[in-house]
Amino acid sequence: MANKTITRSDLVAALNEEVGLSKNDCAELLEGVLHEITDSLVKGDTVKISTFASFKPHQKYQRTGRNPKTGEEVPIPPRKVVVFRPSLELRFKINQSHDS
Repeated sequence: MANKTITRSDLVAALNEEVGLSKNDCAELLEGVLHEITDSLVKGDTVKISTFASFKPHQKYQRTGRNPKTGEEVPIPPRKVVVFRPSLELRFKINQSHDS
């Protein structure tokens, strides 16, 4: 099974084929969508894309980690992360393609 990374240019090309807009218009459209998703997550909002997934910002608090080489305790600073939760439909499609 070959793993391929889908890039922005791949998405622009797919939009160009599907919608028929120019590649520049498709690139602007994609950038606009990604910008809206990013802005919503920065504000702390959850982004739900029906039948695909939801993205939710999550605050991780400071904790103590351990350097595996030396065993020394190291503080891990607080940070925000984005939690990706696939929809049931997406999970089904992924598992269905895996079974084939």
